[in-house]
Amino acid sequence: MEAWDHIVVGGGSAGALIANRLSARGRVLLLEAGGRDDYIWVKIPIGYLYCIGNPRTDWMLSTRAEPGLGGRALRYPRGRILGGCSSINGMLYLRGQAADYDHWRQLGCTGWGWEDVLPLFMRHEDDARGADAHHGAGGEWRVEGQRLRWEILDAFARAATEAGIPATDDFNRGDNAGVGYFRVNQRAGWRWNSARAFLHPLRGRERLRVVTGAEVARVLFEEGRAVGVEYRHQGRMTTARAAGEVILAAGAIGSPKILQLSGIGPARHLAALGIAVRRDAPVGENLQDHLQLRCAFRVRGATTLNTLSASLWGKARIALEYALRRTGPMSMSPSQLGAFAHSGPDVATPDLEYHVQPLSLDAFGEPLHPFDAITASVCHLRPESRGHVRIVAPDPFAAPEIAPNYLATEGDRRVAARAIELTRRIAAQPALAPYAPEEFRPGPEARTEAELAEAAGRIGTTIFHPVGTCRMGADPGSVVDPELRVRGVGGLRVIDASVMPTITSGNTNAPTLMIAEKGAAMILGAG
Repeated sequence: MEAWDHIVVGGGSAGALIANRLSARGRVLLLEAGGRDDYIWVKIPIGYLYCIGNPRTDWMLSTRAEPGLGGRALRYPRGRILGGCSSINGMLYLRGQAADYDHWRQLGCTGWGWEDVLPLFMRHEDDARGADAHHGAGGEWRVEGQRLRWEILDAFARAATEAGIPATDDFNRGDNAGVGYFRVNQRAGWRWNSARAFLHPLRGRERLRVVTGAEVARVLFEEGRAVGVEYRHQGRMTTARAAGEVILAAGAIGSPKILQLSGIGPARHLAALGIAVRRDAPVGENLQDHLQLRCAFRVRGATTLNTLSASLWGKARIALEYALRRTGPMSMSPSQLGAFAHSGPDVATPDLEYHVQPLSLDAFGEPLHPFDAITASVCHLRPESRGHVRIVAPDPFAAPEIAPNYLATEGDRRVAARAIELTRRIAAQPALAPYAPEEFRPGPEARTEAELAEAAGRIGTTIFHPVGTCRMGADPGSVVDPELRVRGVGGLRVIDASVMPTITSGNTNAPTLMIAEKGAAMILGAG
């Protein structure tokens, strides 16, 4: 059995970067449960429509029935492919707020404040606008402006400023308040995922081996130290050993699952499943996610994707524009226009994020509506509700229970009601009056705070940002310490979104890459 200096579990956003950095010095085995990222719909930006809900690229997970959502269970997309979620996500580059990271530092996570992590974001960044005090250029992670605009979205932006949200051209300087077009992880109209950024350039590097179709069952231990992993590959169980460390980068669902299967987790739950307990720890608890409320409005006299793509001629025009210029709707992220706003005067930094889209549909994967409409999705950035991820059997290949526990607190329900009210206020501004916006989701009949909170439960859905299930902290009850080492064992770290103590105030892919950059530097520094 071949031994490696490091084994990295998961070839997604974090794992690809970690493998890149560690293999510069030592021998690294990267294990990815999914396949190669050579699927055409991974490369074309609009292809997320064909990757979410596709077993070739998606783990095909679901939540439990959620009480806060009227008993609905949600599809819970997670990338099962090289590049992970960066191969199927919305491609939005958003770091969150300086206050997010300063809060981590105040919780005892020394070295994780904004001034500490900003250079890490910049280290791998390649911003098309060039380097400055807040942005890097020349790194692996490409950031560009979007390659299309919509008249109706420009009008929504003007309406947002009329409602008191300032205009901005950069959400990534620590204070993301404002409205503007999102920056995206694309290069010349193609999706830029972590595999293209951090793995493809290393195809000739002998110190790195990438194995796809390799699903890890558990971590192997000897004398209290992680020494390798057991995994299934091509229908057979096999093992690999690490002389240095095992790094779990399987994400907020995968990493806690593997830890629990390895005997690290809530003791009572593991014992009930017949799993020998190595360490009693709150692995899988502290699940946080952003719940988006998809408010939708019919509009008149505006071009939207609903009708632009309704005919064969319209589809042909869209395809031709992309083929010739790499522009137009096929180059678009799911959301083009963004806004960060305060839900009320009692909030210090923006706690609402808008993803505004020139389209409407019942759910991703469903047909577009046959009339012109826009969707103003809004999510509460710092939810109070906490959920969990728990294995349901000792079978390493069974899906875990995912329970986000949305809208479980009075505070979350209050912010949800305020979010819908603010959306209506924006829609009523003069800039949108020429388009006569008419709300059809959730519908104008909901007026009181209680009615609006109930409506939020009807229309709410995940925006795919699970974090926190292997919480980092300075306290002994945390799963990993601020060096990302799993407490109670040696030779094992978790380096992905699961270590976030609290969710960041924005999309989570860029923060995950920052965590990977910092984690890899910690390992190399320790060596």
